[in-house]
Amino acid sequence: MKASQSAPKTIDEYIANFPPEVQEKLETIRATIRKAAPKAEEAISYMIPTLKLHGNLVHFAAYKNHIGFYPGAGGIAAFQEELAGYETSKGTVQFPLDKRLPLTLITKIVKFRVQQNLEKAAAKAAKKKK
Repeated sequence: MKASQSAPKTIDEYIANFPPEVQEKLETIRATIRKAAPKAEEAISYMIPTLKLHGNLVHFAAYKNHIGFYPGAGGIAAFQEELAGYETSKGTVQFPLDKRLPLTLITKIVKFRVQQNLEKAAAKAAKKKK
């Protein structure tokens, strides 16, 4: 993103700040997440695209050489073996721009995160009833 621009207010604005080939990857990851979590709402959080469902679900962002995907620590830990070929940290994985996005893996991680958030929301609701 260019430093002179103000923070994007929508995911569309965010994506528009990148070259066409990066926009294509961002749109692809966005569509993959939306398909895996159709009830999630889009937002900009931490100045990057975010999908929310009973709290933050996943974030994604473009960088010079990769797409950052942020499913949180639980999302990374649950798929550690499948993410072995990628640069990861506690809650982040980097998908290189010069490689195809692992859409099947992204779908699995997003569905896992949906389940985590739904369980957390149900537990919270059950506590309130007591």
